[in-house]
Amino acid sequence: MESLLCDELLQEIFQRLPPSSSSTVPLVCKRWLIVHRNSRSFLFLRVPSATPSSLRAFSSFLSRYPRLSSLSVVLVSPSDDSLDAVPGCEDNEEINSSLLADQLLLAVASNCPHLRHLQFFAGPVSPSTLLSLSSSCKHLSSLCLSSLRLLSFRWLTFFPSLKDLSVFDCSSVDSSDEDESEFELPLETLCLSGIRAGDCGLGWLWRSCTKLRRLQLRSCEGTGDGDGDPFSSFIRCLPGLQELELRTCRTIADGVLLRLAQHCSSLHCLRLYDGGSRDGLHRFISRSRSTLQKLDLRLPLDLEDDHLSAVAENFTGLISLRLQSCCLVTGEGLKTLGTAINAGLEELALVNCDVIERKPGLLTTLGQSLRGLRTLDLSFNSRLSDKELVSMLVSCKNLVDAKLRGCRGLTGAALLSMFKNCKLLETIDIKQCCGIKADSVEFFLLNSPRLRQFHVEESKLSGVAKTCISKKFIQIVG
Repeated sequence: MESLLCDELLQEIFQRLPPSSSSTVPLVCKRWLIVHRNSRSFLFLRVPSATPSSLRAFSSFLSRYPRLSSLSVVLVSPSDDSLDAVPGCEDNEEINSSLLADQLLLAVASNCPHLRHLQFFAGPVSPSTLLSLSSSCKHLSSLCLSSLRLLSFRWLTFFPSLKDLSVFDCSSVDSSDEDESEFELPLETLCLSGIRAGDCGLGWLWRSCTKLRRLQLRSCEGTGDGDGDPFSSFIRCLPGLQELELRTCRTIADGVLLRLAQHCSSLHCLRLYDGGSRDGLHRFISRSRSTLQKLDLRLPLDLEDDHLSAVAENFTGLISLRLQSCCLVTGEGLKTLGTAINAGLEELALVNCDVIERKPGLLTTLGQSLRGLRTLDLSFNSRLSDKELVSMLVSCKNLVDAKLRGCRGLTGAALLSMFKNCKLLETIDIKQCCGIKADSVEFFLLNSPRLRQFHVEESKLSGVAKTCISKKFIQIVG
């Protein structure tokens, strides 16, 4: 009994250790090694070869960690040494690659009954293997797959706890999956990539995702909704949607946004990257019945001032606005938007937006209008000057997070201004700011009592700065 209590106490201690310290625990003694394995809840594994011995080693290795709740598996080339490999996976007798992923996933199913989160990037898997996984891992709530051998989603009915699904290659679909039946899946988050224009077979999935809250479509040319109306089943997943991300989906972006405006009134976050049209985006902003709170756009040639005016008119409750590489937006458009939403905005990002350079004084005006800002991201504006930034910071007393990565025109004067005006700052990123030197970094670290995370190059940390970091428990991200 005393031994068991001691082991439980050790497990509690091991679970609280930082990664840098926990790696040496197994070296103390065999008992500590066993207890340490029992305390591990997460593993990230790479499998460097497809051989019978690698499969045996993989299964044996997993069996030593009986309490895993989160697992990531990646198949890599044997020459890739970027991560720790599974011991014993080194011989060269090849296995049929089409069977490897299934056999690896079966090994996971056999040895990890407590899994709740699984990322599996080891090749396409078959529906039958996923059924085996469902019978063994009954509490799986998050599943991320590189691809499916046959893109049929009927196996989802056997995962009653699955809330989050990602499939990163939807390049082949099963047209036989197309009938009018449906099933109420528990899925709340869905991410699909690579659906082609002529693909079909996803209609059942769309009709069954009535509880969907977050949808991500990446590099998709279609919805996989059949040969007729490409959105007839897709619209069934929209009524309760809260977050949508369209990334490089130019072919379908307008259609998705139009249906979103028609069938969804609960959206509070939209992320649109590299796709769509000016008219389609404007129609959505003008017609949407949702109370949008977060808007994130990367549209180099599709976003103009009239879009910002429509946002200012229809989305008055906006708390986060992120614009990246938006070349056609002018200072007047941003000023109009800033005046309309004023104190309500908490996050502003103008990443790689040359309007800052084209319109001197823009940041000063925005700072005066947006005094409630807590997060500011001006990354990769390489010509941003100290004068422009300092004039904005005078009004931004509530900043908690500042990102200035890649702003090569800034100097130590910018950090001095932050020290004077931003007393609540907890996180700052000044990587690739070559004008900011080590002495300015040292001064800022010594005089920022609330700082918790600092993104900066190791070469800019003096001995005094490193001592300060250690005493204040500041996390450095190099």
